[in-house]
Amino acid sequence: MAEPRPQKPVLLVVAAFSRHGDALAWGRDRLAEAYGPVGLTSPPFEFHHTEYYQASMGAGLRKQFLAFEVLVAPDRLPEVKLHTNRLEQALALARSFPDARPLNLDPGVLSLGKFLLATTKDQAHRIYLRDGIFAEVTLRFEAGCFEPWPWTYADYREPQVRDWLGEAREYYKLRLRSAA
Repeated sequence: MAEPRPQKPVLLVVAAFSRHGDALAWGRDRLAEAYGPVGLTSPPFEFHHTEYYQASMGAGLRKQFLAFEVLVAPDRLPEVKLHTNRLEQALALARSFPDARPLNLDPGVLSLGKFLLATTKDQAHRIYLRDGIFAEVTLRFEAGCFEPWPWTYADYREPQVRDWLGEAREYYKLRLRSAA
């Protein structure tokens, strides 16, 4: 019989997108207050993969990934997703921006073999975690790089996103060594 064993901590990664630089900075600051310093940041890129968010967020969205120095337990993903939802809501209620949803924060966790995203939406390929939060294995690490699945969102299929997540994986390996 296989025995359960403790799991290694994972790298917390949050994908932040908005058309407002100030909203992105606000989100980054609030996330750093909660999860510690940002250790790795992707270059911002144009988010043009769907018009789904345009009605609530406007056009000209920019997306950026943030990876945090402090590793987290893998079972914290639901807690982080609920927290990012509250942050999004707080900024929207402040009415500092003209959009109904000025900021989107999508947390995920990266381990050596995969990248998971948290979501509130159920689908056949998602696993329920708790408190209304599901997890999706968005990418798998295979043959030296992150590879998509048939359900992987279009922006996560982009070579520059998968390359950055590969850099984040190397950063994660360093963080694991320093945590040991």
